Amino acid sequence: MGGDQVVVTQSGFVTPPASAVQIERTDAGGDARRPVALVTGTAQGLGSVIVEHLAREGFDVVANDLVVDDRLERVCEAARAAGARAAPLAFDISRTEDAAAFTAKAAVAFGSIDCLVNNAAVSVLSRGDILDVSAESFDRSFNVNLRGTFFLTQQVARWMLANKASAPRSRRRSIITISSVGVEHMVGRQVTEYCLAKSALVVMTKHFAVRLVTEGIDCYDVRPGMMQTSMTESSREKYDGLIANGHVPANRWGQLGEVAATIASLANGALRYSVGQTIHVDGGMALKPF
Repeated sequence: MGGDQVVVTQSGFVTPPASAVQIERTDAGGDARRPVALVTGTAQGLGSVIVEHLAREGFDVVANDLVVDDRLERVCEAARAAGARAAPLAFDISRTEDAAAFTAKAAVAFGSIDCLVNNAAVSVLSRGDILDVSAESFDRSFNVNLRGTFFLTQQVARWMLANKASAPRSRRRSIITISSVGVEHMVGRQVTEYCLAKSALVVMTKHFAVRLVTEGIDCYDVRPGMMQTSMTESSREKYDGLIANGHVPANRWGQLGEVAATIASLANGALRYSVGQTIHVDGGMALKPF
């Protein structure tokens, strides 16, 4: 790969060099290669679990986070142990001006992008009253959780459309975006700016879905409920109390593997006729039992 050059056209389409796309087809018309997934925000938490599940389900993976460090390398090692090829790739998705070049690098890694999982996100700078939300925290949340996700999705979609020849013959491509249970039905007293940005991702998914479904690309919104992650650590006691009081009909925390398994199923085409839909993985939080 060292001598290859990536072409970024004026229209924003990104195309890997021909030498990077080496796809052998079987005589039966199937694919001799594994599909490739690009997953953002994978150094820890849900992202790392998504990578491992996709690897087990037959995907090679480009694992992204802000830096390539020991954590990201361990995520890739786990994917390789599951039988996949895995490449770590550093990028800050809020740098939207570089999204095209990043997409091209991701595509060069294994010759294609067949699935994008928009997982990267930041929480709020301070959990507090909506009357105290700072412009800094608001802008940070929107720049990463919405703006960065939107423009990366746009670039990956452009790449997929410009490189249809590299698509697996036996499956459709997919773009899967992680939102939050806090965007609808549930209204908390904190993290307002986070919920606002995540709410817009739901609308974004629908718009990309109707644009891309006839192009062989399926788009989904996955909405986790109360998951035990670093982002919920500071509110653990509060959420334990809510669960104990019946706020979650399943009466327990969700497990990251349950979300990752859902994403892997979507990436493998389990719900290909569900266009732009939200898949709830929340233990029934959206329900109102009485």
